[in-house]
Amino acid sequence: MTARVLPFAIAAVCLSAPLWGQAKGQTKAKGPQVVRRPIPRAANGKPDLSGVWQSGGVSINGEAGAPPLHPLPPIDNHPIRREPLAYKPDWEAKRKPLDAALDDPTLYCLLPGVPRISTMPMPLEIVQTPKQVVILHEAFRAWRRIPIDAKLQHPDDLVPTWMGDSVGRWEGDTFVVDTIGFNDKSWIAGGASIHSESMHVVERYTLNTDGSLSFETMVEDKEALEKPYYTGAVFRRPIEVRVEEYECIENNPDPGHMNKAAGRTK
Repeated sequence: MTARVLPFAIAAVCLSAPLWGQAKGQTKAKGPQVVRRPIPRAANGKPDLSGVWQSGGVSINGEAGAPPLHPLPPIDNHPIRREPLAYKPDWEAKRKPLDAALDDPTLYCLLPGVPRISTMPMPLEIVQTPKQVVILHEAFRAWRRIPIDAKLQHPDDLVPTWMGDSVGRWEGDTFVVDTIGFNDKSWIAGGASIHSESMHVVERYTLNTDGSLSFETMVEDKEALEKPYYTGAVFRRPIEVRVEEYECIENNPDPGHMNKAAGRTK
């Protein structure tokens, strides 16, 4: 009897072992966890957006096939509203012959404009005071001075420019930036995304408890677009990164030879 029971006893132990191992495995430590803290605030109680931020590039993602030099901790998922560009027929006809690379204004070291510059793979620094917010971009050495005005009132004598005229205000814990006064020479987001001087951009900056910064933007253009365009990004604070000098001309390939090689000029 004992000889017959023993195999069953051994089998029972063997069958229970994996279950015991699984239960034990559930107590093992997992990978890095999201750390959440109260958002930092300025002396006036508003969220403190100050510091260096970046939405992509080597500092965040690392070189191809290699991790970043200073990996960042995990963050929560922050969905960004995205809707594609939808052009009116006459404007779609205007953009159709454009080459996404050779006709890009940035190829000639011209300012990218808003909102395109914010998601370029270079850092930007936000300097915040109670009366204004200044954004210093490494890309193209661009800068934006954004006075804070609860009415979002722009000057009456605007001259169209590449970066437009921006005014901001706080809506709860979100900093909202309203920008008009553009020329029609920049692109909205690359890829021959042209626009008119009627373009109007609204950006929303919201600090998250995981240390990231949500950036959401809406672009409307009553002349060129059928409906508003939505995009954005999630900014991180790169480690040991600062805004440095950027000289486009020095590092710029020769656009003349590029156009000639493409058969566009003789």
